[in-house]
Amino acid sequence: MAEADKKVTRRGFGKAVAGAAAAAPSLAPGPAKAQAPAPAKPAQPPAGPIVRAYSGMVDQITFGGIGIGGRGMYDLRQLLGDDRVRFVAIADIRESARENVKSYVDRHYKNNECKMYRDPAELLERKDIDALLITTSDRWHGPMAIWAAQAGKDMFVEKPGAMSIMESYALADNVRRYGIVYQSGAQRKNQFAFEFAVGLARSGKLGRLLAVHADTAIGLGTVDEGGHSWWPEEQPEPDPLVFDWDKWLGPCLWRPYNSWYPNGGRGQFWDFHAGLLEWASHTVAMAQWAADMEHTEPIEYEPEGGEFRGDGLIQRYTIHCRYTNGVRLILRNHSWMGLGSCSSRFEGTEGWVETGDSGNIEVSPNLKSLVPTRLGRRYDPTNEHIREFLQSIRSRIPPRANADVTAHTHIASHAAWISAQLNRKLTWDPAKRMFIGDEEANRMRSRAYREPWRLEALATTM
Repeated sequence: MAEADKKVTRRGFGKAVAGAAAAAPSLAPGPAKAQAPAPAKPAQPPAGPIVRAYSGMVDQITFGGIGIGGRGMYDLRQLLGDDRVRFVAIADIRESARENVKSYVDRHYKNNECKMYRDPAELLERKDIDALLITTSDRWHGPMAIWAAQAGKDMFVEKPGAMSIMESYALADNVRRYGIVYQSGAQRKNQFAFEFAVGLARSGKLGRLLAVHADTAIGLGTVDEGGHSWWPEEQPEPDPLVFDWDKWLGPCLWRPYNSWYPNGGRGQFWDFHAGLLEWASHTVAMAQWAADMEHTEPIEYEPEGGEFRGDGLIQRYTIHCRYTNGVRLILRNHSWMGLGSCSSRFEGTEGWVETGDSGNIEVSPNLKSLVPTRLGRRYDPTNEHIREFLQSIRSRIPPRANADVTAHTHIASHAAWISAQLNRKLTWDPAKRMFIGDEEANRMRSRAYREPWRLEALATTM
C-alpha cells in the first residue's frame, strides 16, 4: 500500500483540508480512500458519483466522534439508542470533552473500550470506523467534513455545515467525489408538522406556489462592525494537552486566548459565526424543499428594513429573494404567527400554510379539512433524523438533508446575508457560482484562512 494511504496526514491535524473551502476540490476522482494528490487548482465536480462500497457489516455500523459537546451529546444519546451502532472512539482538542464522552460511552456498553484521541487525524486513520458524528464548533464543520469525506467516512454533521459560499461548494463536491453518505443536523426534515406543510406545497394543494417564507430569528450585525472586534482581554493560554487553543481556532484568524470565547462568547464574533445560518440552515432548507428548489438557489437578493451599513445590530429586517421560476423566498425575523421557533410559511394561489416547532399547523380557511389531528406536539425529531441517516448508510440512498441540498441551502443563506451586509440588491449566477457585476460581493463568497490552513494546503497529503 502506498505511503499516502497509510497516513491521513503527514504534518498533523487539519493542515491539508481547510483550504479546500476556497475552491472546488482539486483531487482527481478516486475511491473512498484518497490517492496521491494532484496539483492544487480549481476543478469542476466529476460528472457522476463514485460508488463507495459499504465496508461494515450490514447489522453493525462502527462510529467515531469528533468534537462532541452539548448538542453533540444529545446526538450521541440518540445514536447509542440504536442497536446497529457501535461507538468506539472520540477525538477532541478538549481533555474534559474527551473524558466526558468516553465515560458516557463506557457506561453505556459496560466496558472501558472507547478510545480517546487529541488529534482527529489519528481517529480517521482507523479503517474499522465506518461513520462519524461531527459536532465541533461551527467553523470546523466544513473543513472536518471535507477531511472525513476524503478519508472515506460517512458522517452526521451538526449545522451549519459550512461558513461560506465556497466552503459549501467544496463540501458538496467532496462528498459527491468520494461517494459518502452525509447528513446535516437539519432535523426538521423529519418532523411531522414541517413534512405536512411541505407536502401541501409540493402536492399542489396550495395552487401555484408564489412564495416560501423562512424565519431567520436573529438580528444581523453590520458589515462595518459585524463582530470583527477582539475586545476580550488576553489571558494565559491553557496547557494544549488540556485545551489546545491553536487548534480550537483552526482556520480562523488568530486572536489572543480568553476563556470567554469557547465558553459561549464565540457566537458574538464574525470569525466564529455563520450569520443567517444560525437559523436559516433549518428554515431555508424547508423553504427550498417546499419550492422544489433544493438543487439550486435564488438568483436575486434584496434587503429591506434597516440600514445595514454602520454600527450596531439590525433587529428587524426582511430579505426578498427570487428563483428563476418566479417563486419568492422571503427571509424575515418578524411577523410570525407564534407557532414556535424555526417557523415556515408557504403561500400559493389557492391557500397558505404556516408551522413551527410547537407542532401546530395553521392554514387558510379553505384547507382546514386537510389538517390532521396530530397537532401541538412539540418534540425534537433528532431520533427520527438519525434513524434515516443510519438507513441511508445501509442503502447508500442519500438522506433528505444530504450534502447537495445542504450546500444549496447554505449558499442561498450566505448570498442573502451578503446582500444585507452590502445593503443592496444582488444578482446571482448559480451556474458560474458568482454574483453578476459585483466584485465586492464576490470577494465575500469565501473567508480567509490563517497558516497552516491556507489555499495552498488544498493539495492534500492524505
